[in-house]
Amino acid sequence: MDYSIETAPLEKLQCDCIIVGVYQDQQLSPTAIALNNITQGLINKIVTRGDISGKNGETVLINAIPDSQIERILLVGLGKKEPLSGKNYRKVLLAAINTLKKPQIKSVVCSLAECEVTVRDWQWKSRQIIEVFNDAVYQFTAHKSDKETESKLERISILAPENELATAQAGLLQGKSIAEGMNLTKLLGDLPGNICTPTFLAGQAIELGNKYDSLAVSILEESDMEMLGMGALLSVSRGSRQPAKLITLDYQGGAKDSKPIVLIGKGLTFDAGGISLKPGAGMDEMKYDMCGGATVLGTLLAVAQMQLPLNIIGLIPSSENMPDGDANKPGDILTSMSGKTIEVLNTDAEGRLLLCDALTYAERFNPDVVIDLATLTGACLVALGRVASGLLGNDDALCNDLTSASETANDSLWRLPLWEDYQEQLKSNFADMANVGGKDAGTITAACFLARFAEKFRWAHLDIAGTAWRTGQTKGATGRPVPLLSQYLIDRAQILKA
Repeated sequence: MDYSIETAPLEKLQCDCIIVGVYQDQQLSPTAIALNNITQGLINKIVTRGDISGKNGETVLINAIPDSQIERILLVGLGKKEPLSGKNYRKVLLAAINTLKKPQIKSVVCSLAECEVTVRDWQWKSRQIIEVFNDAVYQFTAHKSDKETESKLERISILAPENELATAQAGLLQGKSIAEGMNLTKLLGDLPGNICTPTFLAGQAIELGNKYDSLAVSILEESDMEMLGMGALLSVSRGSRQPAKLITLDYQGGAKDSKPIVLIGKGLTFDAGGISLKPGAGMDEMKYDMCGGATVLGTLLAVAQMQLPLNIIGLIPSSENMPDGDANKPGDILTSMSGKTIEVLNTDAEGRLLLCDALTYAERFNPDVVIDLATLTGACLVALGRVASGLLGNDDALCNDLTSASETANDSLWRLPLWEDYQEQLKSNFADMANVGGKDAGTITAACFLARFAEKFRWAHLDIAGTAWRTGQTKGATGRPVPLLSQYLIDRAQILKA
């Protein structure tokens, strides 16, 4: 998709469709008023006869525009004539793009950035147009014989006045970068486990490093991890014929002496549960257990395109979790890279075994902060559904910054407690800790486990088990939380500039 900013007057616009807003009580947005004037009151006729009431997300497509180079007009309801909330603005955008996906429309001009949104500027509004539109038209067709997609859209232009051109252009850069990062994340998530293996994931990281000079990539093989004593991570891959990989991406955009932000993404390319085998129903969706790792790749792609002045390390511990004669067994005791021992009570709680060694490995980078993200617990889906990702951490300032970024990005988070009381559930009679804490507070005890390996730095954990992919008729990866992490990093870069 080609995105651009359009500043030409309406009289000179040429496109297959222009999107304009209509408020309730038959009130028109500024562009709708101007367009109504140059089309002999066409929009007023549609509105006054009741074809559209202006309710938020309502749409009407006008297919014939006399004496105009604009072939169609899409009217979109904005609700009451008052500033929109961020979520309602995105609801309007989604309604618009969903209406335009099926018709034979290739070029669209969107005027909705002119809508007032509470405490948001043209940069934010322009970025949201790109993110929402791009997400809506994404389709996974890599392994379909019929490559025809539902949408014919090729070009989206955001209408902006000259005095807002700079802010709109800034939003364009952010939106395109984040959208591309989300596309990569979704593509990797949607690929099947027989194609997207740990080796394949490592290859994708290497390709990314070859494309951007600011990004260096290195891969640790199982022999390297064995020398480092990563007994927890390696125990997961023992049941698989696919060798584990520890992927490191080193983005250098900041001062050489500035501490890096470390992002760690769980990269389990398929999770059968190991000896603690999962039920067959829905097991195909366990290809999405690498969405944390895919998000790290997508976020670093966005960062490289935006050229943020930060130093960022991406770590992706990648493996499969399969049943085999050499696989982990309940009751096994492992020695992690930190030297702490772990009793495996459930082999399906393997993600934390990958992450704990990656957290210990992160110490060598002397990080400013460490953020790990993982499709870690079904308990998080039970607690928060598919609306918010779970947030836990050992540093209030970091968690507050992530929450603030989630509100800006409309990529919701909800913080859960990480109290010492919950650590009691991880006690083991035979090792330093168990890898599960029982059925109660599963998301929290998983984070409590990870916290034991994050004591030397400021750390936050994102459980994205409910938000990384959709199920049912709309099954597919969501690309979350690329917008959240990108916004957090944008915010960090802006602090440096101040």
